[in-house]
Amino acid sequence: MNILREFFTDPVLFFSFTGLAIVIGLCVFYAIFFIKKAAEAEQNQSSH
Repeated sequence: MNILREFFTDPVLFFSFTGLAIVIGLCVFYAIFFIKKAAEAEQNQSSH
């Protein structure tokens, strides 16, 4: 539990891991978004 307390008291750790979590979240969002759009485009192209 000492690591958890240090995480919230040290601003360098807090902001670096928070920024990393935001970047990873954006990467996951855009990966899912890209895969969904590519699947929709493939489906639309095969129906024509």
